[in-house]
Amino acid sequence: MTMPAGAAGLLTRPPRRSERVIEASLFLAATVGVLTTVGIVIVLTFEALEFFRLVSPVAFFTGTVWSASIEPLQWGVIPLAVGTLMVALIGLVVAVPVGLLAAVYLAEYASPRTRNLVKPMLETIAGIPTIVLGFFALNFVTPVLLKPLFGSGLGTFNALAGGLVVGLLITPLIASLSEDALRAVPRGLREGAFAMGATRWEVVRKVVLPAALSGVMASIILAMSRAMGETMAVVLAVGTNPQLTFDPLESVQTMTAFIVQISLGDTPQDSLQFKSLFAVAATLFALTFGLNVLGNRIVARYRNAYS
Repeated sequence: MTMPAGAAGLLTRPPRRSERVIEASLFLAATVGVLTTVGIVIVLTFEALEFFRLVSPVAFFTGTVWSASIEPLQWGVIPLAVGTLMVALIGLVVAVPVGLLAAVYLAEYASPRTRNLVKPMLETIAGIPTIVLGFFALNFVTPVLLKPLFGSGLGTFNALAGGLVVGLLITPLIASLSEDALRAVPRGLREGAFAMGATRWEVVRKVVLPAALSGVMASIILAMSRAMGETMAVVLAVGTNPQLTFDPLESVQTMTAFIVQISLGDTPQDSLQFKSLFAVAATLFALTFGLNVLGNRIVARYRNAYS
């Protein structure tokens, strides 16, 4: 089959000036993102090394007591890491089932009219300022929802309330990305399963979800990273008590909450307390980076290609 002369000319002619400008703009945008990330890594690394010249890295990563403001100063980051992971895991326990069920409904059961109405409303939750969610946890979730269940054992600030609002915050992220992954599964797979006598729920559970597993897992990993980096909602709901505990009814302090505490205080910039901010930030960056690497491996492991 011969190619038309006009089409051959389009393939061989040099790119227009406007196309070169667009290509250069796209390359510049990608370069800005890469350079920004490199700059963040360099700043965090340099400032963290300044901190570790004065504090032993072994004591920092293995210590179980964090006291950055009260003598004697102690720099064990484990309480902050445990508090961060506890809040994030509680958020995932809430967001994963709710987000996946919402995604399945929107992708497989909802009519186009319902989907076009519900999905934007669901995604609007992600646009709510996080400080509003923090006040919501402080004034409604803890006193109205949790206090009748746990009584006097529940304090004003607790990890459970913070985890619940974080779960509310990341639910739209899981729902939206998972719904896109489910809808990307070829219709032929569904029709083949229906032709073999499978019910709609069996098709969703045994065909569609396994086929979209890479996208679903990517949404969960991304939501986990988002939950670990949440700041203002956690500060207001969880508190700033850096104790090592696995009780979600207790007040804890996350790494982001400590960063806010130091950043908004009167801490001198050349003090050890201020330098510890960068060590904590570098630790949080390493945790989220590790989650992203893990997510990429999971996506690559379970990715299905359809022609």
